[in-house]
Amino acid sequence: MSDMQSMAEFERDDMPESPTGWVAKHVRAYVESDGREGHLFQGLTTLLLTTRGRKSGQPRRTALIYAQDGDRYVLVGSNGGSSHHPAWYLNLIEHPEVAVQVGADKLLARARTATAQEKPALWKLAASAFPQYDTYQATTDREIPVVIIERVS
Repeated sequence: MSDMQSMAEFERDDMPESPTGWVAKHVRAYVESDGREGHLFQGLTTLLLTTRGRKSGQPRRTALIYAQDGDRYVLVGSNGGSSHHPAWYLNLIEHPEVAVQVGADKLLARARTATAQEKPALWKLAASAFPQYDTYQATTDREIPVVIIERVS
């Protein structure tokens, strides 16, 4: 993997926290408890996604709702129905090598946007986990991307 040497690179203690207070608190609890707290968040399964910043080159970590498709994880770049993509999505477009923590399981992975053929079934799967995605898509002209995360190690 050209952009990533090891999981340790993505587990630095000095990683900046999210500027959104409740997200930072969620991520901190997830990390400090090794996934015992935070994996299930308000009744939803979440994972930690660490991307490389497209501008800074530094690791950036956030908690996201996910659905599972076999051994793949499915994420939705909804950004709450905003007119612009979330930063994590823009980062993984630039650097598709990511680190993921699901509960206590930590893995290196490759992220990619679902193709037009893949998206309908994966959207349905993700929306079954979090129906608000359908509302978000209805409130924006932006086509909300679906992201597939596949383990590489």
